[in-house]
Amino acid sequence: MKALACAFALGLSMTDPAAAMDQSLVRQFEKLDPQTRLEQRCDTEAMERISADKTSYSPDKVIAYTFADPIFKGDKMKAPGAVFRSGGEWYKLAFKCRTNAEHLDVLSFEYKIGELVPRERWDQLFLYP
Repeated sequence: MKALACAFALGLSMTDPAAAMDQSLVRQFEKLDPQTRLEQRCDTEAMERISADKTSYSPDKVIAYTFADPIFKGDKMKAPGAVFRSGGEWYKLAFKCRTNAEHLDVLSFEYKIGELVPRERWDQLFLYP
């Protein structure tokens, strides 16, 4: 099942990553089915990590399934074909995420930023400005 990108589905703006897991967000996550919650929580973690790391990126959206479907196994998710938007541009992203059983706390997270997605591919990939 492909869930909507976290920022879109939950109406989030990642302007303040420190506030990302406030109680309001936790309540929104709790309303989701377990697999969607896992995906959304990991998407949120990707935005938080990229924003917090010493990169020039400020992601406001992550989509886990643009180039390949995510792989789910228990409390783990691999997103080898993800993308994120920063500064009005889309970039390839791959990440691995493991959460607790409730899919609210991230226990481990690894990511790798890839190349810029050319604008001429956006329509084909359902990406937007």
